[in-house]
Amino acid sequence: MKSTSRRSFLRGVGGSALALPSLESLAAAPVKVPAQRLAFFYVPIGVVRRSFFPGEAAAKIPKFTSSQKELAKKDLPTGLHPLELTPTMQPLAGLKKKITLITGLDRTFQHGTDVHAQCASCFLSSAPPHTIKTSALPLDRTFDHIVGDAIGAQTPFRTLELSCNSHRDNLESIHFDNISWYGTDHVAPSIRDPRKAYHRLFGTKEIKAYRNITDLVLKDAHSMQRTLGSSDRDKFDEYFDSIRTIEEQIDKLEKMKGELAQVTLEEPTAAHLPRGAYIRLMGDLMVTALQTGLTNVASFMVGPERWNTPFLYEGLFDKPRSHHGMSHNQNKFVEDLEKLDQFHMEQFAYLASRMDGILEADGSTLLDNTIFTYGSGLGDGATHQYNNLPIIVAGSGGGNLATGSHLACPDGTPLANLWLTQAQALGLQRNRFADSAATLKELQKS
Repeated sequence: MKSTSRRSFLRGVGGSALALPSLESLAAAPVKVPAQRLAFFYVPIGVVRRSFFPGEAAAKIPKFTSSQKELAKKDLPTGLHPLELTPTMQPLAGLKKKITLITGLDRTFQHGTDVHAQCASCFLSSAPPHTIKTSALPLDRTFDHIVGDAIGAQTPFRTLELSCNSHRDNLESIHFDNISWYGTDHVAPSIRDPRKAYHRLFGTKEIKAYRNITDLVLKDAHSMQRTLGSSDRDKFDEYFDSIRTIEEQIDKLEKMKGELAQVTLEEPTAAHLPRGAYIRLMGDLMVTALQTGLTNVASFMVGPERWNTPFLYEGLFDKPRSHHGMSHNQNKFVEDLEKLDQFHMEQFAYLASRMDGILEADGSTLLDNTIFTYGSGLGDGATHQYNNLPIIVAGSGGGNLATGSHLACPDGTPLANLWLTQAQALGLQRNRFADSAATLKELQKS
């Protein structure tokens, strides 16, 4: 059978810039080891600890404090433990063997700034306090860009930054609304509009072009049926069905925006857009970019820190609500906050499951070859604590990280120890990152 290269195939679809997943039938060379990927799913304002962390179900609901506070950790022995799925983690039940809960990781709070300012902006930086002389924040080049320099150099997008903050009322500085930074005071702007993300990723400039692009490619693919194996035909169908679904979701969301714009609302129009649909749509774009090799490194920010502008969490509340506002009164809103934490976990589980359903050329899944980290810069939204952050890692980066357990770290373990561990798992020759002290050896496979 004559082999056909991906480049030749793309030339044959009328010059459209739609990326393709790797296909065995189109490969001119033997199947190679799948690329390793890195992705982050950032949730703002921490979590309700009693529902997220094992062993804290009976803990008292904390009172609000406006300053950073460090709470005592539970007496759980350090090391690996069986993974207990707490109420907040229940959406991950189907992925239990491919996730790791990590507790006990801390970030050092640098005094002199607002307690929320460092949460998102320094989550992937973790520079040692007071080492950045040009900023009041311990903010340096973030971990996603360090890794992107190593494993993203050959991809169209060395890194990809996405955000689900659709609001335009900039109540806070950019530090509250970005986790990815090229360097101190040099933000890596995130894409927030699904249509713009679609345009940027797939290179389509005209509406008619991208509305018809999948039909054009499928028509060309149909003529190649005799050269495609059965598994590749299935992969084509799955891939282009997902692209069509993304296009339909974008259309629905934009139609809703137009309708809302005609109505007088107390809150901004964006507050009334269905939150889950928006997050999943942006997430689908991220997964597709990772699947097709458009990027190997992506950061995904669910929402901004502290902004009190509300969002509509469909299925949870009957009107838009402020996550930050509720977090400051856990005694009154604890059950609503627990629902919101599980809602965010459902979105993370949806994306991780999507990755796990995408087969790579060697039979592994996209999730198997990705390190996909869920996390927040606060351990609790009421206490504003920077210790014992909520961290979950899905995937193993090509089998280089252990999964399926709960790793309890010793008191004072830097969050940057996790980033250093991930860097080494992805092949980076580094002995230190930011304020790291060592790797998390329990996660490393020899």
